[in-house]
Formats: sequence, structure tokens, C-alpha cells
Amino acid sequence: MILFRYLARELASSMVAVTSVLLMILMSGRLIRQLASAAAGEVSLEIVFFTLLLRLPSFLEMILPLALFISILLTYGRLYAESEMTVLTATGFSNLKLLCYTMIPAAALTLVVASFTLFLSPWGAQKMEDLYKKQSQLTEFELLAPGRFQSTEKGSRVTYAESLSGDKSEMRRVFIADGETLLVAERGTQYVSDETGSRFLELHNGRRYDVPLGQLNIQSLDFGLYGVKIADEPEERRKLRKEAVPTQDLIGSADKKHQGQLRWRISLILMVPIVTLIAFSLSKVNPRQGKFAKLFPAIVLFMVYISLMIGLTGMIEKGKIHPDGAIWGLHLLYLAIGVGLLTIPEMLRRHKVKQL
Repeated sequence: MILFRYLARELASSMVAVTSVLLMILMSGRLIRQLASAAAGEVSLEIVFFTLLLRLPSFLEMILPLALFISILLTYGRLYAESEMTVLTATGFSNLKLLCYTMIPAAALTLVVASFTLFLSPWGAQKMEDLYKKQSQLTEFELLAPGRFQSTEKGSRVTYAESLSGDKSEMRRVFIADGETLLVAERGTQYVSDETGSRFLELHNGRRYDVPLGQLNIQSLDFGLYGVKIADEPEERRKLRKEAVPTQDLIGSADKKHQGQLRWRISLILMVPIVTLIAFSLSKVNPRQGKFAKLFPAIVLFMVYISLMIGLTGMIEKGKIHPDGAIWGLHLLYLAIGVGLLTIPEMLRRHKVKQL
């Protein structure tokens, strides 16, 4: 137990340091993009930091496997480089026992990642979706002052409303100049599609005038209801909508996107013990090489793993491959790599000993 506590403490300290650095880098990049969106008026500044907190589980479900992977390489690499592992081996402490000790914190981390990817991340994504939906309901009308001409959409459209309803959800006696088109209507409302997330402006009982630049002919059209798309749903919202689906709704779904999302969530869980095995195998270094000897090829191997997972998930969502084919084969391949890295060097060593 003394040895287990020592190894667990070393792994935990490395994991905290690596996780903190990776989380800071990831959240800083996200914060910069969110502040840029807030500056452009796409989202409210009030929800920027709250959305970061809601996205924290989805950040951690990606960061924790990588942090464990790097922590094992650094911790055990240092123990090998400083000959501590040599001393343990000389006292009869086998690699198998050390692997079992390593799998205990890995199993605990697997449960943590499972709670994030199966429950907390979809919950956070759903809360963010609700926030964005509320934001989409807040129209340009919120910024309008009755009886004044005001420029919106970066100056491309000028809007005038004689009055606004109490909740600012409806304009009355509306005039809009949008390029070569003039619109006059008794009232205007906004409609947001629940299916696509696109935003539409609906004008009721009015007239449209088309005034071509540099020409004298003017075309007019009376309408009872006139709708124009104001904005499409952002790409991030489309991705968030998929991530917000509860796990229990993904199970058994015939939707390709749901099938891909379910495989992705399960893959993140399976990845933890597999990368633990690979990191344990690659952490064994010669004291003369130093603890960083295999760090770069190990990280490349991990990045190829996660990149293939992302690529295969995207192909599942597009219906290009069978949901239960290549992605499970990928996990089996990396499991075989981990087992091979663990057993083949030992088999070669024993073979050389027998030859001697």
C-alpha cells in the first residue's frame, strides 16, 4: 500500500499539472472566440462566462485521457530514468503488478470520463442550447427606439418603427430600407425555426418597393405576409444541438448523427484504459535516454488515435460507413498495439537470454 500510494500520488500531481495547463489553453481559446462573438453582437456578453462553465465537462472529457497518458509517461519515465524501477524489479516487483496498480486510478478516471460524456456534457450542452435559444428570441427590436431611424446589420439595413409592443417583440408601422428594396408594413414580428435555428423577419400587411440603382422604373408589390431570412444558424449551434441530445435518446436511434454521437461518447470511455496500457508500455526508458525519450512518438500515436476517432465518427454521421464497423476495429487495433508494446519486448528479451 505504501508503494501504491507513492505511485498514485506521483500520477495525481502530474495529472493536476497537465490538466491545468491543457484546460487553460483550451478555455483561453474558447474565451477569445466567445468575446469576439459578443463584440460582434452575436451573443450577449452576460452569458459568455456562464457558457464556459457549462462547456467545462466537454472540455474535461477530452483533456483527462490525454492528461493521464502524459502523466504516466512523465511519472514512470522519471522512475525509470532515476533507476527507481530497477530497484523495484530487483526486489521482485513485476511489471504485471505495476500495471495493476496503474489500472486502479485509470479505472477511477474511466468512471469520471463516463459521467462527463454520458451525462454532464449533454446536460451542459442542453443548458447552452436553452441560453442560445433565448438569445435568438432577443431580436434587433431590443435595440430599436420608437420613432427613430436606426441602422442594423452592420449598416446594411435601416429600420424605423413608429412604436413597439411592451415586450419589444413586435414593431408597428414599420419602414425598412434594405439595399434597393423598401418595405412598409403595419407590423413586424420575428420567427425562429426550431428545426434549423434560422431567424426570419415577418412583416404583415404591407408593400414592397424595388428601386433599382440608377433607373427610373419602380416595382411595387402588396403583401399580407412577407418573410425574409435574417440569419442562418451558426455552425457551433448545429454542433451543440447534436451534443445536447441525452444519451438515453441516442440508444436505438436510427438517425445517423445520433448513432455517430453515441459511438463517440462510448469511444471516449474505452480510450482511457487503452491509452493507459499504451502509455505504461512506452514509459519504460533506458536511464541514459532520459524520461522524455519516448514522449514525442507516444503523443503522435495518441493524436493519430483521437484524429481517427473524430474522422470515423464524422463518417458514421454522414452514413458512409457502418456504425459498428471501423470504430470498434480502431479500438481493437490500439488495444493490440498496447498489448504488443507490453509483451513483445519482454518476449524478445527472454529469447536473447535463452540464446545466451
